[in-house]
Amino acid sequence: MRPVNLIPSEDRRDGTRPLRSGPLAYIVVGALALAVIGVSLLVVTDNQISERTAEASTLENETAAVEAKAQELAAYTQFHEVTESRVATVASLADSRFDWERVMRELALILPGDVWLTNLTGTVSPAVAPENAATVSLRAGIAGPALEIVGCGRSQNAVAGFIQALKDIDGVTRVGVQNSSLGSGSGGNGGGSNASATCQTKDFIAQFQMVAAFDAAPVNTEAGGEGAPVEAAPTEPAPAGEEAPEGES
Repeated sequence: MRPVNLIPSEDRRDGTRPLRSGPLAYIVVGALALAVIGVSLLVVTDNQISERTAEASTLENETAAVEAKAQELAAYTQFHEVTESRVATVASLADSRFDWERVMRELALILPGDVWLTNLTGTVSPAVAPENAATVSLRAGIAGPALEIVGCGRSQNAVAGFIQALKDIDGVTRVGVQNSSLGSGSGGNGGGSNASATCQTKDFIAQFQMVAAFDAAPVNTEAGGEGAPVEAAPTEPAPAGEEAPEGES
């Protein structure tokens, strides 16, 4: 017996039945997928923008807080700068102030017994010209502090010993002798005019004019300098009847 298919031919499920939807369904599905992807990207981008905006706002607030703190501390910074500037100024002044007291003390210690001074002037620069100062022309060639010394020695050897003793004063770099000459008896003028009438009373007495320089002293000569004549207590010259020590002339 042969089977018979009673289903109408249009309702039968076979490969020859035409498609009802066609390619439109695939197009719609693709469009929906693209829309979903676009919405997702839009949401992610919006979230990132919101995060960056929040970070920028936070940074602005932190910057404002730091600037406010810096303004509060500006007064302390200025005070610190002023303090450092004044300390540097004081240190500079301290370094540039020449210690004449020490020099005079050391000079008193090294001054030989056979040498006596009639005029002693200390200045920090040749531009300083105190009243009643010694006039030793070698001083003009020394830019820094120097001692101008006028006096007499019992002999030329005594003057030479005094020159060597001056070099023992701390800071003395050189000693220049402008004049050292023997006298011609009582009231002679074998030396300079500053001391001839007071110390050179014998022909064996040598009168001298010299300068002791302190070239390495850190003195600020632009500050105007300082200096004052120092009158040395004159030592009594040799008595009129005293002969010159043997070997001296």
